[in-house]
Amino acid sequence: MFAIEAGKPAPPLKAKQLDGAAYTLAAHKGEVVILNFWATWCVPCRAELPAFSEFYRKHQAEGLSVLAVSMDDPEDLAKVHKVAGDLPFPAAMYGDTQAGGYGRIWRLPITFVIGRDGVLRYDGGVGERGTFDLSGLERTVGPLLAAK
Repeated sequence: MFAIEAGKPAPPLKAKQLDGAAYTLAAHKGEVVILNFWATWCVPCRAELPAFSEFYRKHQAEGLSVLAVSMDDPEDLAKVHKVAGDLPFPAAMYGDTQAGGYGRIWRLPITFVIGRDGVLRYDGGVGERGTFDLSGLERTVGPLLAAK
């Protein structure tokens, strides 16, 4: 059971990025935020990362923020760094992330999308598991970016 619900304020999130910098959801208020929970061993996760990268490159100037939170074990940090090194947005390890309000991450990938107003607009933890491609990101996140 998830502790959050689309249409309600997104729970706080704090993370230590792989580069050591701090990430807080509060610092990104006014932006559209994509939180993607993934792992190096998760084939669907790895398949959707290029779409997130392309979408981010295309829309970052419009106020888009993405954080990729790896669910890998700490001993797999080198693998995470190798994959995350190709991402144009920050990544963090779940063990270095305070995201309890997002419920139990029990399947991967899981993506949450938060609007500029800090409200959860897409909860990838409910319903059928799916992965995002570029057209899915345009349909789901594009309208949120267009709303100023």
